[in-house]
Amino acid sequence: MDCAGLEMSDAGGNGANGAGRAQGPDFAEIRKIIADFRAPDIDAVLATRERDASLTKPPGSLGRLEEIAEWVAMWQERHPPNVTHARVAVFAGNHGVAARGVSAFPPEVTAQMVQNFVSGGAAVNQLTELADADLRVYEMALESPTADFTEGPALSEDDCAKAVAYGMMSVEAGVELLAVGEMGIGNTTSAAAICHGLYGGDAQDWVGPGTGVSGDAYAAKVAAVEAGVAVNADLMGDPLSVLRAVGGHEIAAMAGAIIAARLAGVPVLLDGYTSTTAAAVLHAIDEHAIDHCLVGHLSAEPAHRMLCEKIGQVPLLALAMRLGEGSGAALAIQIVRAALACHNGMATFESAGVSGKAN
Repeated sequence: MDCAGLEMSDAGGNGANGAGRAQGPDFAEIRKIIADFRAPDIDAVLATRERDASLTKPPGSLGRLEEIAEWVAMWQERHPPNVTHARVAVFAGNHGVAARGVSAFPPEVTAQMVQNFVSGGAAVNQLTELADADLRVYEMALESPTADFTEGPALSEDDCAKAVAYGMMSVEAGVELLAVGEMGIGNTTSAAAICHGLYGGDAQDWVGPGTGVSGDAYAAKVAAVEAGVAVNADLMGDPLSVLRAVGGHEIAAMAGAIIAARLAGVPVLLDGYTSTTAAAVLHAIDEHAIDHCLVGHLSAEPAHRMLCEKIGQVPLLALAMRLGEGSGAALAIQIVRAALACHNGMATFESAGVSGKAN
């Protein structure tokens, strides 16, 4: 396992909100990149199905493992599909709305947990090592939290676009599967506000306990989500504007990582509610923009199930986890590896001398 703590300022000099950083794509360019995404590789899918039909098992008997093998081949654009280098990318950011008491933990926990990741002490470290993957931790200018979105946009368009561009840097050559996660006190409040902005309904529909809030803190969280969408009503008509209005540096960076993975032919495993929300922004731009993504696990955060339904996803695992930090996605790497081991390693009826299905 290789774990690196990186500052967002490494991308160009002065942190998420500083001047003089390297320029990435603006919102118009991001939309064009998404519009120009390549179609899935149907030849790789057909080759996968042909081999699957020859394996020593009844057709369809491995269920979703067969679908996963197809999915990896489709987006890696090759057969046989293979994952020798999986990466868990965890993006960390701070949220101004956290000052409103919407979390059970104070904002300084974000930086403290980043150090825990770097030193190898978090759950995601153990799960990443078990999955034979590497871990990268990307600090998104923790000393400069977003603005309180109950008073106006959390981010300027420029800062949001820069965070997306920074996330795109996480997909390096040689990575064959990317698991995307996050860390940030207040980010389930931000995720709930994004979902409320994208899909409507009542604010309470999208708010859950997050780190374990209840009572007055839960009421404050609902009120913050409701206020954030109302105050930024003029930005709610466009998905990227919703992201900048009530999102966060780490959520925008996850969206960037998902975009870059599509460009590089890398399938993506999403973690829980917050990372799925980052993908939902792209889905709202183009419903096929996240076809290369699977949700790794169903979070115990109540709105995650509803969000998965909105984007047409069935999570691979449902273990009542709600930790974040990429833990569920890291665990799901092993499911993907199992699917590929069966597809690539099983004998065929011919090679094993086993009689096929009777006519």
